[in-house]
Amino acid sequence: MSAQDVVQVIESDPAAMRVLRAATELDLPDWWIGAGFVRNRVWDAITGRPPAPERDVDLAYFHPDNQDPGEEVRAEARAAAILPDVPWEIRNQARMHLRNGDAPYTSTLDAISRWPETATCVAVTLRDGAVRLAACHGLDDLVGLVVRPSPAFDGPDGRAKVRHRIETKGWPGRWPGLRRLL
Repeated sequence: MSAQDVVQVIESDPAAMRVLRAATELDLPDWWIGAGFVRNRVWDAITGRPPAPERDVDLAYFHPDNQDPGEEVRAEARAAAILPDVPWEIRNQARMHLRNGDAPYTSTLDAISRWPETATCVAVTLRDGAVRLAACHGLDDLVGLVVRPSPAFDGPDGRAKVRHRIETKGWPGRWPGLRRLL
């Protein structure tokens, strides 16, 4: 599966496109939607499963000049007004380094590259009506059904967190061919 194939999975899913179009209406700087929004759709497509309902939609953006957490609450309220059936989670990545104990991030994709698993560090956005894909650590793990810690989680504590996520989210039951490289 190539990058274009991944984009096609998103473009062929009316629910995904509906979410991406709604996100453009929020007019947030440097926004991307990633994590399960992309990963789950691709893994479902590879394994022949129908897409499952969203547990959450992780919309990340980067606005270093306005790090007020209230902005995220207001953005989620605007998003819910557009698509009330979508479980939005909107976060300004310009302030997430504080929560994560990292050096300041330089962009949304810099922050996404530090999410737990390499297959989760993949995101899409809609620019000029076209889906754009970013794979911070490449696509091999995503399209190979591989769970591997991202470099930010590649230590004993991080690996334990990834193992916990795998089990609590029920990934092995949903995608039996999943390979864990922990």
